[in-house]
Amino acid sequence: MSPSSPRGTKISHIGIAVRALGESAPLFEQILGLAEVPLGDADGAKIRGFDASGSLIELLEAGNPDSPIGRFVAKRGPGIHHICFSVDDLEGTLAKCRASGLQLIDETPRVGAEGKRIAFIHPRSTGGILVELSEH
Repeated sequence: MSPSSPRGTKISHIGIAVRALGESAPLFEQILGLAEVPLGDADGAKIRGFDASGSLIELLEAGNPDSPIGRFVAKRGPGIHHICFSVDDLEGTLAKCRASGLQLIDETPRVGAEGKRIAFIHPRSTGGILVELSEH
């Protein structure tokens, strides 16, 4: 790939909703030996990231029961919450989503946990999978 060519779409991270970071983090940190990646908290969630050889795993603990993660865990229990794809052109990708009839949670990008611009596609439009888009 030349420096001027687009980076292309890739998996940015997988978000996993947990009841408590202190209970879930040891698997990734101590048993699997993954290095922690500093991330900021966002959307009412406490977040810890772990690098799995270039793939990011985000553990998400609800800051309060009414947060998106709190509601997810209350309804479904801990588990995979979302998959995030990093794209070259977030606005262009959102325009393609709209043109295809996909329901967006975020009509315009907002700032996410890593300070990156993000937007979510509603699971009703993606076969039940919450998809996050982020800009490289």
